Amino acid sequence: MRLKNFSLNYGVQVHKAFSESSRVRIVNILFTFGKATTSDLELILDFSQAKTSRHLIFLKNSGIVSLEKRDQWVFYYIKDELMDIITQMLKFVEKDALLINDLETCKVLLSNRELAQNKVVKQKYIAKK
Repeated sequence: MRLKNFSLNYGVQVHKAFSESSRVRIVNILFTFGKATTSDLELILDFSQAKTSRHLIFLKNSGIVSLEKRDQWVFYYIKDELMDIITQMLKFVEKDALLINDLETCKVLLSNRELAQNKVVKQKYIAKK
C-alpha cells in the first residue's frame, strides 16, 4: 500500500525526521538494504548504541520505520507506504559522500557476514543441516 496523500501533521513529522543528518543516514541504509538491526547500524555508522537507538525510536515514533523481531534480533525497515516519498527525498542527497561511504561500509560488512541479516540466514542454513 502506498500513501496517496497525508495530513499536514504527518508531513511535518516526516520532514522533522529528515532534519537530522544521522537519521537521514539511517533511512538511506534502510532504504538501500531493506532491513538492519541497531547493532548493524552502530557498526556501519560508527555510532554509540544510545545514539543509534535514540534515532531509531524517533523514526519509529514518526511513523517512518517499523520493526520485525526475528530470533534474538530486531530488524528495522521503512514502512512500505512511505517508500515513494522517501525515494523522492533521498534523490536530493544520493551523491553525498558521507551517504555513499555508509553504503560502501555496509556492502563490505555484508560481504564479510558481519551483519545480523547474514547471521540469521547462516544460522538457519546450519540448523537445516
